[in-house]
Amino acid sequence: MSFSRITVDPNQMNGTPCLRGLRIPVATVVDMIADGMSEADILAAYPDLEKEDITEALRYAAEAVRERELPLIEVA
Repeated sequence: MSFSRITVDPNQMNGTPCLRGLRIPVATVVDMIADGMSEADILAAYPDLEKEDITEALRYAAEAVRERELPLIEVA
């Protein structure tokens, strides 16, 4: 899978995956969605972002989760 809007630069944000070379980490956008913010709210908070950035951030996060097993707490 290819991600044209995700950039990783070791000299920017300590190599954290960001959107289009901006100092906006993918994780920030995913957190905003998880907190219930709408796409319009996110775009208003970060005017440099585009709708496609949000979509790609979610695709990137989904792929990252597929690539590794995360520890989960079992519910009894």
